[in-house]
Amino acid sequence: METFLRYCLVFVALLSLGILVRLLIKVYSYGRSPLHSSPQGDWKKGVMYAFGQGMLPWEKESAKKHLLTYAAGFLYHFGIFSAFAYLWLTVVQLSLSRPVLLVLQIFMASGLVCGVGILLKRVFIEYMRRISCWDDYIANSLVDLFLLLAFLDSLTVNLRLVLYIEAIVMLLYIPLGKIRHCFFFFYSRLLFGHFFGRRGIFPRSQNRIRI
Repeated sequence: METFLRYCLVFVALLSLGILVRLLIKVYSYGRSPLHSSPQGDWKKGVMYAFGQGMLPWEKESAKKHLLTYAAGFLYHFGIFSAFAYLWLTVVQLSLSRPVLLVLQIFMASGLVCGVGILLKRVFIEYMRRISCWDDYIANSLVDLFLLLAFLDSLTVNLRLVLYIEAIVMLLYIPLGKIRHCFFFFYSRLLFGHFFGRRGIFPRSQNRIRI
């Protein structure tokens, strides 16, 4: 049964990736408005800023006002990456050294705590409830459950079959819900950096008054 689910997991991962790529191609096919103004900066530097300095909290108007939430989101995503790393290492049946496993467990546990905290914040804070939709709750719950199962399985609690089933469900949901932002994030940051880098707005050191 475990072998069957392992193959199903690989198939569903490839299917999900294929759908995401198709969505990206569809978005790209819409085209872009021509830019008639002369470049005022280097778009390559803008892209580097978008993926580097621009990700820091003090570079974001909202994040710098909510550093605790920013830190929780940061740990949450690191925990998710660690859980995925653990998942695929089990799929290829690669054994982990104790130090590496411990690092993954720390990130998974931290991510789980932060993920549950973010979900509770969405449930109990009124203004968060107002701007939330069913997709927010489903996506958060699926990922939190994935983190929990991966963490417990790494502690030698035998939940491998349940972990694979939950991961399959989550992978099927990714192209349908907000979790697909993990894929489109890179494309959107690329466009962001390219546009504002070309305009000379980012990096900020390029800013100058032109008369």
